[in-house]
Amino acid sequence: MELFAYCFMPNHVHFIFRSTNEDPAGLLRDYKTHTSKKMIQVIEKNEQESRKEWMLWMFERAAKKKGNVSQYQFWQHNNKSIELWSTKVIKQKLDYIHNNPVVSGFVSLPTDWKYSSARNIVGDNTILEIDDIGFLG
Repeated sequence: MELFAYCFMPNHVHFIFRSTNEDPAGLLRDYKTHTSKKMIQVIEKNEQESRKEWMLWMFERAAKKKGNVSQYQFWQHNNKSIELWSTKVIKQKLDYIHNNPVVSGFVSLPTDWKYSSARNIVGDNTILEIDDIGFLG
């Protein structure tokens, strides 16, 4: 996976990425599988999480509505993937991703959101490193 941009929001995540083996659907599937298992483990083991029982109940309830999920449904099935086919579209989506926390009222500037590649673009790689998208420098 080449990761060019990201923004982790409280209830969703945005990525601009490229699958190096030309299987973006498989890459997303594997990402969701891995992260859902890890997140469930973290929730189950966190003694200080006051919403633990409620969250696990909600994930279990969602799983019962799907035939292909055994115990917990953490991620939604729809990914809302968009193929980025031009520099103009990439810049548009990049602006959308980075402004998501601003529009949601969490911060005043995109670079103020800790879990966003907006910070990487200004040289802050402390949270997650990204690959060079090629036209931002």
